[in-house]
Amino acid sequence: MTRSELIQALNQRFPRLTQAEAAAAVAAMLAAVDETLASGGRVEIRGFGSFSIQVQPPRLGRNPKTGESVAVPSKKKVHFKAGLALRESVDSACGTRAPSRRL
Repeated sequence: MTRSELIQALNQRFPRLTQAEAAAAVAAMLAAVDETLASGGRVEIRGFGSFSIQVQPPRLGRNPKTGESVAVPSKKKVHFKAGLALRESVDSACGTRAPSRRL
């Protein structure tokens, strides 16, 4: 699903919203997630999943062309962990029903 499809789905689900209002709502939500992650925070949407930042430590890599060792600096990456409800929904929709485990 793309951003425009999400806006369209929001607009169909809530007909009182104009297309511009739906676009503003999606933009505001994505901006809030972006700002929180950029400041090092964590975003959790119950039943859907959580977004967090993981630090990838520096490592020694190789240049595939020359085989020379290259120092790869540390970097941050976004990690998403799906929530239980989302995992179960996807499993049931795909026909593979895994037993639910609550931790």
